[in-house]
Amino acid sequence: MGRVARLTVANQWLPINVHPIKPVTVFSRPFTAVFALALLLASSSGLLAAQAYIIVDSKSGHVLQESDSRAKRQVGSLTKVATAMVVLDWAEKRGGDLGQVATLPPEAFVNAGENNIGFQPGDTITLRDLLYAALVQSDNIAAYALAHHVGQAVQGIVPATGGGPLGTFVGQMNALAKNLKMERTRFVNPHGIDAGVKPVPFSTAADMARLTRYAMGKAGFRFYVSQKERQISFTRAGTRQGYLLRNTNELLGTNGVDGVKTGRTARAGDCLILSAQRKAEVIQHSETSATVIPRHLIIVMLGSTNRFAEGAQLLNVGWQVYDQWAAAGRPVEPKKAL
Repeated sequence: MGRVARLTVANQWLPINVHPIKPVTVFSRPFTAVFALALLLASSSGLLAAQAYIIVDSKSGHVLQESDSRAKRQVGSLTKVATAMVVLDWAEKRGGDLGQVATLPPEAFVNAGENNIGFQPGDTITLRDLLYAALVQSDNIAAYALAHHVGQAVQGIVPATGGGPLGTFVGQMNALAKNLKMERTRFVNPHGIDAGVKPVPFSTAADMARLTRYAMGKAGFRFYVSQKERQISFTRAGTRQGYLLRNTNELLGTNGVDGVKTGRTARAGDCLILSAQRKAEVIQHSETSATVIPRHLIIVMLGSTNRFAEGAQLLNVGWQVYDQWAAAGRPVEPKKAL
């Protein structure tokens, strides 16, 4: 991770109902009776019923456990992780200013779903506050406005892809996906709405884990998704308006959870990405030498009907499997790592 593609040609990334339980794969060591019991208890309580999920060691990309993690599914607002990363990479690599003021275009309100913040066409707001709105409270209008503004900014830098500023921006989302080897992903808009959309967007739990590993490697992104609340402001007809965002991730701040994102559509079901960490393990070699090993999990869950209860259970099981893997010496098979 951490490789940055050059901005040169098109399709290169601009640095800019309870479902049936599915078979579970655990890598590295046999799944012991202790962990089998944990999953059995989860099953009997109605949890672990997501259509697909994956648990990954963030540092190495090693897959600790997965179920149908390569199945193509809709991912709803998890899409906004890619949207945010295109914006943040544009700011970092191309000198884009997140303090720039964007004007909310009328198109942002078409089939946008809920408008909890109460935005109106013509409102002006900084890109930074739009990022908070898109990531903390999962606002669709904010995601569209980000894509429209940054798409306009990069239209003269990358070859035209059609579809105006939005098409240019979505092209960069897909270029980022390609760069990260998200081979079973197609983004078609910046917010993840899939109703009445052709072609239909899709991704996989494994691909979204790849994206999340990349995103959580960026301090700016980590800060945005760690906020339980955030005050933003925007201007309407010369008058300043304020709004207090509240994070849609109910598990944030529990059991080491420090992000990342929720998603939901009728087609996608409940979706959730979690990032969680524990105190780093320190292996003392001598009085003057020690190895510090971060302990950090990423969990992606798609097609749930109870994302927070199931997410909490997956996190508990994930740490149990992690401990078993760590006790075995943290073996990593390259073909089984993201």
